[in-house]
Amino acid sequence: MPAKINSRDTIENIDLLAYIAEAAEWDNRAHLRRIKMYAYTLFCALGLPSAEASLLALACELHDVGKAATPDELLKRQGSYTNEEWQVMERHTLDGDLMLRDASSPILRAAAVIALTHHERWDGSGYPNHTSGEEIPLSGRVCAVVDVFDALTTARLYKEAIDPEEAFDLINRSSGTLFDPAVVRAFVESRPEILQIYKSRGS
Repeated sequence: MPAKINSRDTIENIDLLAYIAEAAEWDNRAHLRRIKMYAYTLFCALGLPSAEASLLALACELHDVGKAATPDELLKRQGSYTNEEWQVMERHTLDGDLMLRDASSPILRAAAVIALTHHERWDGSGYPNHTSGEEIPLSGRVCAVVDVFDALTTARLYKEAIDPEEAFDLINRSSGTLFDPAVVRAFVESRPEILQIYKSRGS
């Protein structure tokens, strides 16, 4: 079982590291807070003890830490990418794992797993390794759902947000293909708590 989080400084340092890693792309503070809160809710709904859920939820904030190595020009672009540029963008999963996997901190080691696997998909259609099913670590499967939900329900310069109920429906319809059915079921059953976090906008 992962170690308990034992310091407010640790939490603040992870928050800051996650923000800095993505700051070149957008001001992501509220996004990261929502990811952490959504993930904690979902880990608890899946039966994890509170201490373990807290550690993994905090680690989820670092899911995109590898973007610190992605060229700013690609991160800030609002248009389309060439196939070669998509390969560069997708490397943030590998870069995040490389940055974190040898850390002594249990939080950072957990974050390495999440960074590597949060774009893998249940049917093997994701990246970087086309891992499928329960071969994808639970933390990556959870982060995949909450990251997509927040992406769908958050407006960006290049897209409008969709209604959270529509986002729930899209995720539910992707159960068994893109997402772990058990994780989706727990997410849908946690709708009241998820909507409360959504309405707070991460405050």
